[in-house]
Amino acid sequence: MAAAAAAAVGGPQPPQPELPAPGLALDKAATAAHLKAALSRPDNRAGAEELQALLERVLSAERPLAVAADSEEAAAGGGGGPGAAEEEALEWCKCLLAGGGGYEEFCAAVRAYDPAALCGLVWTANFVAYRCRTCGISPCMSLCAECFHQGDHTGHDFNMFRSQAGGACDCGDSNVMRESGFCRRHQIKSSSNIPCVPKDLLMMSEFVLPRFIFCLIQYLREGYNEPAADVPSEKDLNKVLQLLEPQISFLEDLTKMGGAMRSVLTQVLTNQQNYKDLTSGLGENTCAKKSHEKYLIALKSSGLTYPEDKLVYGIQEPSAGTSTLAVQGFAGATGTLGQLDSSDEEDQDGSQGLGKRKRVKLSSSTKDQSIMDVLKHKSFLEELLFWTIKYEFPQKMVTFLLNMLPDQEYKVAFTKTFVQHYAFIMKTLKKSHESDTMSNRIVHISVQLFSNEELARQVTEECQLLDIMVTVLLYMMESCLIKSELQDEENSLHVVVNCGEALLKNNTYWPLVSDFINILSHQSVAKKFLEDHGLLVTWMNFVSFFQGMNLNKRELNEHVEFESQTYYAAFAAELEACAQPMWGLLSHCKVRETQEYTRNVVRYCLEALQDWFDAINFVDEPAPNQVTFHLPLHRYYAMFLSKAVKCQELDLDSVLPDQEMLMKLMIHPLQIQASLAEIHSNMWVRNGLQIKGQAMTYVQSHFCNSMIDPDIYLLQVCASRLDPDYFISSVFERFKVVDLLTMASQHQNTVLDAEHERSMLEGALTFLVILLSLRLHLGMSDDEILRAEMVAQLCMNDRTHSSLLDLISNPNPKSGIIPGSYSFESVLSAVADFKAPVFEPGGSMQQGMYTPKAEVWDQEFDPVMVILRTVYRRDVQSAMDRYTAFLKQNGKFPGNPWPPYKKRTPLHPSYKGLMRLLHCKTLHIVLFTLLYKILMDHQNLSEHVLCMVLYLIELGLENSADEESDEEASVCGPERCHDSWFPGSNLVANMRHFINYVRVRVPETAPEVKRDSPASTSSDSLGSLQNSGTAQVFSLVAERRKKFQEIINRSSNEANQVVRPKTSSKWSAPGSAPQLTTAILEIKESILSLLIKLHHKLSGKQNSYYPPWLDDIEILIQPEIPKYSHGDGITAVERILLKAALQSRMNKRIIEEICRKVTPPVPPRKVTAAEKKTLDKEERRQKARERQQKLLAEFASRQKSFMETAMDVDSPENDIPMEIATAEPQVSEAVYDCVICGQSGPSSEDRPTGLVVLLQASSVLGQCHDNTEPKKLPITEEEQIYPWDTCAAVHDVRLSLLQRYFKDSSCLLAVSIGWEGGVYVQTCGHTLHIDCHKSYMESLRNDQVLQGFSVDKGEFTCPLCRQFANSVLPCYPGSNMENNLWQRPSNKSIQDLIKEVEELQGRPGAFPVSISSETNLSKEMESVMKDIKNTTQKKYRDYSKTPGSPDNDFLFMYSVARTNLELELIHRGGNLCSGGASTAGKRSCLNQLFHVLALHMRLYSIDSEFNPWRKLTQLEEMNSQLGNEEQQPEVPILYHDVTSLLLIQILMMPQPLRKDHFTCIVKVLFALLYTQALAALSVKCNEEDRSAWKHTGALKKNTCDAEKSYKVLLSFVISELSKGKLYHEEGAQECAMVSPTAWSSESMEKYLQDFCLPFLRITSLLQHHLFGEDLPSCQEEEEFSVLSSCLGLLPTFYQTEHPFISASCLDWPVPAFDIIAQWCSEINSFTERHAEQGKALLIQESRWKLPHLLQLPENYNTIFQYYHRKTCSVCTKVPKDPAVCLVCGTFVCLKGLCCKQQSYCECVLHSQNCGAGTGIFLLVNASVIIIIRGHRFCLWGSVYLDAHGEEDRDLRRGKPLYICKERYKVLEQQWISHTFDHINKRWGPHYNGL
Repeated sequence: MAAAAAAAVGGPQPPQPELPAPGLALDKAATAAHLKAALSRPDNRAGAEELQALLERVLSAERPLAVAADSEEAAAGGGGGPGAAEEEALEWCKCLLAGGGGYEEFCAAVRAYDPAALCGLVWTANFVAYRCRTCGISPCMSLCAECFHQGDHTGHDFNMFRSQAGGACDCGDSNVMRESGFCRRHQIKSSSNIPCVPKDLLMMSEFVLPRFIFCLIQYLREGYNEPAADVPSEKDLNKVLQLLEPQISFLEDLTKMGGAMRSVLTQVLTNQQNYKDLTSGLGENTCAKKSHEKYLIALKSSGLTYPEDKLVYGIQEPSAGTSTLAVQGFAGATGTLGQLDSSDEEDQDGSQGLGKRKRVKLSSSTKDQSIMDVLKHKSFLEELLFWTIKYEFPQKMVTFLLNMLPDQEYKVAFTKTFVQHYAFIMKTLKKSHESDTMSNRIVHISVQLFSNEELARQVTEECQLLDIMVTVLLYMMESCLIKSELQDEENSLHVVVNCGEALLKNNTYWPLVSDFINILSHQSVAKKFLEDHGLLVTWMNFVSFFQGMNLNKRELNEHVEFESQTYYAAFAAELEACAQPMWGLLSHCKVRETQEYTRNVVRYCLEALQDWFDAINFVDEPAPNQVTFHLPLHRYYAMFLSKAVKCQELDLDSVLPDQEMLMKLMIHPLQIQASLAEIHSNMWVRNGLQIKGQAMTYVQSHFCNSMIDPDIYLLQVCASRLDPDYFISSVFERFKVVDLLTMASQHQNTVLDAEHERSMLEGALTFLVILLSLRLHLGMSDDEILRAEMVAQLCMNDRTHSSLLDLISNPNPKSGIIPGSYSFESVLSAVADFKAPVFEPGGSMQQGMYTPKAEVWDQEFDPVMVILRTVYRRDVQSAMDRYTAFLKQNGKFPGNPWPPYKKRTPLHPSYKGLMRLLHCKTLHIVLFTLLYKILMDHQNLSEHVLCMVLYLIELGLENSADEESDEEASVCGPERCHDSWFPGSNLVANMRHFINYVRVRVPETAPEVKRDSPASTSSDSLGSLQNSGTAQVFSLVAERRKKFQEIINRSSNEANQVVRPKTSSKWSAPGSAPQLTTAILEIKESILSLLIKLHHKLSGKQNSYYPPWLDDIEILIQPEIPKYSHGDGITAVERILLKAALQSRMNKRIIEEICRKVTPPVPPRKVTAAEKKTLDKEERRQKARERQQKLLAEFASRQKSFMETAMDVDSPENDIPMEIATAEPQVSEAVYDCVICGQSGPSSEDRPTGLVVLLQASSVLGQCHDNTEPKKLPITEEEQIYPWDTCAAVHDVRLSLLQRYFKDSSCLLAVSIGWEGGVYVQTCGHTLHIDCHKSYMESLRNDQVLQGFSVDKGEFTCPLCRQFANSVLPCYPGSNMENNLWQRPSNKSIQDLIKEVEELQGRPGAFPVSISSETNLSKEMESVMKDIKNTTQKKYRDYSKTPGSPDNDFLFMYSVARTNLELELIHRGGNLCSGGASTAGKRSCLNQLFHVLALHMRLYSIDSEFNPWRKLTQLEEMNSQLGNEEQQPEVPILYHDVTSLLLIQILMMPQPLRKDHFTCIVKVLFALLYTQALAALSVKCNEEDRSAWKHTGALKKNTCDAEKSYKVLLSFVISELSKGKLYHEEGAQECAMVSPTAWSSESMEKYLQDFCLPFLRITSLLQHHLFGEDLPSCQEEEEFSVLSSCLGLLPTFYQTEHPFISASCLDWPVPAFDIIAQWCSEINSFTERHAEQGKALLIQESRWKLPHLLQLPENYNTIFQYYHRKTCSVCTKVPKDPAVCLVCGTFVCLKGLCCKQQSYCECVLHSQNCGAGTGIFLLVNASVIIIIRGHRFCLWGSVYLDAHGEEDRDLRRGKPLYICKERYKVLEQQWISHTFDHINKRWGPHYNGL
């Protein structure tokens, strides 16, 4: 084959070496050795040529791909396909590399020379790695698990993470991490002691590898076919890649051989000469030629030129100008090649005209073109990368290229190559259909290259990395620009990105942006960027593409039909593409020396902004009803200003533009603030929910630092520099509330509906408060900011540690650490207390929370910060409620407090101008007007408005200008007071200024007009009015216009004058409104007088205000005004008046005067009319509210008491089980309430009542072990869990043993089943009529909404308490009186009772309800029995050898009773010491269950021959035994399970049972049980003990109470059993049974008691349920005696002083020795043949401890590390979602299709096998526990919490987790008590897919 191939490749080769071809193939090793020898000679030309020829032949590239291209069938067809040839070629290569030796030995030899200083392990997505912030220098640092665990990271800030894009281990790389964190392997600098590599070891590699790599490249060239325009050819590409899999894997293996081999590979990959020789395509070799052509075509189709070939293809380089013609795609690239890029053709319409402009921008710099289109490959590495990109980064290739990185030389070469291909990567990414996968692969590579500062710097200097990145980003965004519609739709020249494009919607740009952010994090690179003016200009150009994107236009008529969701894309784009790079740059501008950088950025930013204003034709009014949330240029400008002032000591004015520019700058951010208020006032409701989404995202924690904060800061800067009157009037105008600010009681708002006025006014005032009191960028230090943020978040709600970390916005997530010298933790511990995780009774689990300390509420709660940071308005309310609660609790303030006033951090001197806003007439007029309106009760004003007004006044007083120069002089001439509102601009002075009259414009209908008409008739009075200076009609709008005009004129820019009329015309009132007329109001108030009257109004008392300094002059001298004040409006007014008095003597005097006059605030007449109405209304409301509160409280208390009875929340003792109505003897019949129809009555045969029950199969009992310590979850390969010692296993073994030797029907009566898959019945205690239930089920079936459950399976929730249920258990009609009769003790002898019992059992008809007649009751009983059977799987019901035998049903039914009794015993803690009713008792419905079971048991009457009762109570004639020899014998009575016998006997009796019959049965069975105990004891002890006891007992046999002495009985048992072979075969296995201590009489007594106790407990429970008798409580040591006397086994006169002897309870029905002899003889006849089994069956281990879940390790990491890589035993793969069963420790694949069996996935299957339908699984990769219950599942939560008491679902945070013992206990409790269904609320169907 090889020879044929060689012949096919024509060309200039040397003659073939004289070796027969077949021999070649056979003896590769010899050939290799021969060649190696030839090459080692000094003159090795001959050898080299020989090798060349051989390689030509072996590695011919033509064959395989030709086949692949022709047809897939050929590829699939057998060995002749390409596969064989590939294999052959690889074999050859391996042989040649090894030079004749073995390949494995060769690998080992090379590895010996590995200087392993770096780990460099490469991983792909989903790999679990670690990141340690303490050790990392670069934030991208990561370690593989092995290096992490080998290093020492105790106490470090590390986390585990699941890699998204893949990565590589940085251990050993000191550029990326500190050396202290290196692991043991990589700490040693090992280069010194590694010997030099011998020359001949790698000699062959140097010859062979170039050829091999060339061959690979040829394959890649051959396989690539340009995809047709319409079909993506991913399939073909993948085929080629599959064929190349072995080759690339081979290369990858080579890289893993270590440093020596890597350096050879580096040489090969980067050697330019080799590349030139092999790939040039010159020469006569046709194959090579063809391949070269394909390569050129591929280049060309990618829109790239190959520099030398330009002339060949006859294309001249066009001049920069001509490229403007190509509109689509990448202009330069596609222009030169004259063919279009297929993916870019679907450009927007209108792009023709736009394209020109777009291109003009870019073609200005000529170097861009070369960056975008020219690629020249000079080495294998470069072409390999080219194909890697072309094939969209196949994982294998990426891994190979990355595996080489530990080689330093390669790293540099590869980084340069990567940068060279950067533009090409971008183009491929844009076209890709799998852009997500591709993005991840790109970042996988780039993050390894660019995280290293040294490397990044080198590439920046040598390869223009920054130019390339910025240009490529710009080009990328160019393809999706559209015309901006902001402001001037027709003439706008601005273009923005279109957020609906895939490029933005799918975040396709993120790999490139993330690289850019990554390199900007290096100081040296960022400095280069900030110094390069050209780059800054280009970058601002890029940013301006996002300025004004995603414009919202307010819908005024219809609701939009389609809500676009593009805003996600817009916010993500601004954050990632604009804000993140900005934060990166800002982090390098921290010191004075960097001033220059800031100046550069600010300069180009302002230029870009100016261009933008020009482009959108902006003059001075924003277009109405438009808003964009995206102003990245404004934000760049703001943040660099802030940095300049804060860190670089720059003079703010030196970087600010002129006034006109400032006015323009403030417009758009202000527009956003006003729009926020509009959106929250529901004015944008027709734009759909998405606009609310935008408003929330804008302030949300991840965005606020980059969006709202810079906006507010920019507005603060503008406000501090612009005219304050202008600014204030702009604000009210933007918020559209100008018209509301009038003294008149009625007004007209031309731009706002009345219903929105109030909230818009609140919005405007709130905005002003925030603007004036926020200090985030105006002087707070980083630590203060962090503290304020944290306090605000904690005040809204208690928070978990992780949500705090998430909410406290860190602007630069890349830097990892929040800025500031203090750490997050120290601030947290200073402001908050930790609340450990707790449980609520309902079972919902709390996380560990942090809650604010008391002193934080007391001194730091800042409502302004809270309002700024809340996404939902309800959070503000929540913060206020919590604050109120705190004040009440601590007795600080009883009433409803107002948001507290907080003193602010001092302003930085640069921003002092901001406070002028508080001292401008416009604001004072607004405040005065609002105070007046509030006092006069005008409409649309709220307490909130008053609160804000007072806040502003107080702020003004706090920040007043320096003391008034000279109080008297301030009243200087009237000319300053031309509008006669206020004389000056100082708030302190203006407060006392009385305003007498005001002219207002009012609608003609207003009351003011009528009142004033008489006054205006007398001319003289009118004159006097004019003289006293009436305040003019004040128009904010006019004011603003005037100021604007002044400013504009000052900047001597008259050009805009023309446009003025257009803008102002908007404000003329629409004609439809009623005419406005001017009226004059008499006011005669000042701000001070209004405040005092408000005080009266708020307190509801006349003259309530009394100046405090009149009593205590000290207040004025040493005022103790706290920094922080609690209280409501009254206290606020008092505080303000005190401050006003403090600041000026005149104010003090005027306040005193006003108080002396004490004028009632308004004429009393007026109060009666309007106010009375409102007061009445208030009173009525108050009363209604109280009524409602009362009702609610009553309802709540009812609900609570109900919940307590329904759920087991409170102490169980004081609750009486609801369903047992037997406690009242005087009632003749039990009465039940139906919770559906509400009627009460007895249950009757034709209309039975039933209990709501939940039937579930349970294997909890089967999980009991005989030791108290729970088993541990295996966490190493050695530990295993074997289920042989569980209760279920032991019972299984016993039953199968019996079935081997005895008759089947008899075996099925000798034991109980249901240890696994038993049916447990529990009730919530509510009853309903069965016919009501049926109609209820029908209604549920029709109502498909509430589907947490499946109605078709009979599931429902109790109509009253909503507990989950799935069946109804009919209540048996019967009277209580009857019950009492039955309970009276009779004095019959035990012999008589035994006879009665036997007769009753024999009479099948004795059941009171005749079975023959089909009553409703019997039907229901049958159907519930069916339900019970169907609850569990068939395998847990059928144990008989003959399928379907009635014995099976019989066994199943009495076992159901057994299961329920045993489980209740476990719920009571395994014993009955606590007595009383328990929570388990409340859920139990054994009484009703017994009736149902008994009814069905009596259908199968046992043949009286086999009734065990006979064997227990009668002596038989011996000869009857002999007849059975030929068939299998019955089970000897001593092998029977006594508790099973008890249940059989009782269920066979007619119900209700009489108490004395019950006691009789118990006595008979106790005798048998005692005998069993003695027999077991005799087997347990050794030969000497036995003989000793035999003698001592025999002596006493004839004493009077011999039958009640255990010694006598024991000796008799031993002597009887000795007749058989039971005690024979002593020896080895006997020793195992011997207990090392000798038996004393105490230990024997204890053994006997322990043997009998389980039976006594179950019997007592049964008696408690059947006869309603109380269970006594007792100490553990006296449990036996108490229970036996309670059961009537002990005579009542029995005294318990002397040690209690169990044998005294015996009451033999027939002579003891005879019956024992009879029982023993049965055993003897069995042991004749099977002594061993006979012995095993006698010893019944009945001392089971309580069931437990597995014990889990302390630290979650131990589980995770062992299980997340463990392979599944079924499919031997590592599961994607591994899970572990917490009951038995089995490892399963969750959702794994690999382990699916008959459509059941493995977890569901396991839950059926292990828990009969209940499974508890720990999901290893998520740390969460999942519960499967039947066909439903739910996520239960996690039992592992981190150091802050939080779960970490899906291990997203990757912090160390520790077991939470309390939670695990709760889980175990729910498992044991079967309450998963009730406590966990979120269930869903799993469709067998888990």
